[in-house]
Amino acid sequence: MAKKKQVGRRVEGWKAKSWFKVYTPDNLGKAYIGDTIANDVETVKGRIMQSTLGEITNDYAKQHIKMSFKIADVTGDAAYTEFVGHEVTRDYLRSLVKRRSSRVDCHMLIITKDTKKVRLTISCYTFARANIAQEHALRNAITASLVAQAQAWDLTTLVNGIISGEISRDLFKVVKTLYPTRRVEIIKSKVEPVAALISTK
Repeated sequence: MAKKKQVGRRVEGWKAKSWFKVYTPDNLGKAYIGDTIANDVETVKGRIMQSTLGEITNDYAKQHIKMSFKIADVTGDAAYTEFVGHEVTRDYLRSLVKRRSSRVDCHMLIITKDTKKVRLTISCYTFARANIAQEHALRNAITASLVAQAQAWDLTTLVNGIISGEISRDLFKVVKTLYPTRRVEIIKSKVEPVAALISTK
């Protein structure tokens, strides 16, 4: 004889869970980006939520920028996040690549003045094909410029500079004097997690 489904018990489990509204950090206007469900507050913290910059700012010219946030604090049914990274879409990257030109990628780790470690990928797009020496010069210029500036930035300043395009514009001014450059983009960022302290007791 087939067993009866325990429908009541399953419904009760969902009833025990709560919905939490998720918001972006202060520098992005505490914009609402979605909901998450959990049994309790502690299981909400640490979750990663994603949204596009276009949806956050209501500027659909920035739909190609995917933003990632980690839930850091919960008050009532509101979950507040911190920025943990961004990445531009593959379709957007393909649109930047032109024939008989070069894409020069630079991968680096910077440390902000509030001791946040952030990995960046910067892409430089040239008008004509660059040789190895020219690509090397472009990478060196980008690295030197960012390392020098990062010492004056906290994480919020860095994020604001990335999403506004201000940092990319500053880098463009640096590299265009070295080789004919069409565009510079920070295509990816990732905030490195803080290592947990290990007790020696």
